[in-house]
Amino acid sequence: MENTAAGASSTSDRDVLLVDLALQGGGAHGAFTWGVLDRILREPRLRIDGISGTSAGAMNAAVLAYGYSLNGSEGARKALEEFWRRVSQAGRFSPLRRWPLDVLLGRWTLDSSPTYIALDMMSRLVSPYDLNVMGWNPLREILAAGVDFKQVAQSPIKLFITATNVATGRARVFRNPDITPDVLIASACLPTMFQAVEIDGAAYWDGGYSGNPTITPLVRECASQDTIIVPINPIERKGTPRAASEILNRLNEVAFNAVLLKELRMIALLRRVANPGDEEGERWAKMRVHYIRNDIMTKLNASSKLIAEWDFFCLLRDEGRRSAHAFLERHATDLGHRSTLDLDVLLQGV
Repeated sequence: MENTAAGASSTSDRDVLLVDLALQGGGAHGAFTWGVLDRILREPRLRIDGISGTSAGAMNAAVLAYGYSLNGSEGARKALEEFWRRVSQAGRFSPLRRWPLDVLLGRWTLDSSPTYIALDMMSRLVSPYDLNVMGWNPLREILAAGVDFKQVAQSPIKLFITATNVATGRARVFRNPDITPDVLIASACLPTMFQAVEIDGAAYWDGGYSGNPTITPLVRECASQDTIIVPINPIERKGTPRAASEILNRLNEVAFNAVLLKELRMIALLRRVANPGDEEGERWAKMRVHYIRNDIMTKLNASSKLIAEWDFFCLLRDEGRRSAHAFLERHATDLGHRSTLDLDVLLQGV
């Protein structure tokens, strides 16, 4: 039996384990996260306490919180599917399409698409303020059609959405009452493609530059002591990239992982030096961190983040479900007891 909007379940409260989620961004690759969330929402002994999300992770987080406020886990799963369907429907009118040979060979890439190549080159030479004078963003209509932000504000799931302040370079974390379509669009605003989003008189870019995602509020503001990280950008890739597109893709992955890795190193260090008598220190010391691994992201290139085909979303969703299921099967007895991500490894060589 699924949870109700109030969070009730056939599982007794004593058996329920609170978890919080950290969702990375990555454009269309966020459909992998959709699959992970779909599987976690069907796990009766887990209840989501809070979610930190950036870019596509922010979209997934807000849509989940909205659906959950209406009809618990079942409402969240339905809202997520409807959101990704709307994205694919909007993508039908996009000029960014796979090259026919790639379609024939089943390759998920835009690297051969003349439109993608032209836009990619233009984005390095021409400002979005010149190409997109009106500041149009398809996500605005998609969000307006399917998310009631009053419900997001009232959701029992705490949200922490990160965007990067253009002027200061610092992260700003938005919580439930402050989340609007502009906040989500700002969190996903790639500066070479879209104009910066103005919120409260300040301009914001993609949150991945300053927190992908931000972990600290999950530790400080959630009752849960288990954080599950859902990655999109591979931390490691075998071999040295040689093609220009491969080099740029790897640079972006390194940049978008750098802040998360730094924050995880901070957590590892605080766990070592935390004062047992200090309440704040004890929260850091008791934090358990988990990481849902996947293999598919190392097989995809950067251009595939702009593919909005339903079949592609379903492929990623199914991979996300499988990865989450494998994680839950492997670590069923670890959740609530110990970390499954070895943070001390991150301190080696530092």
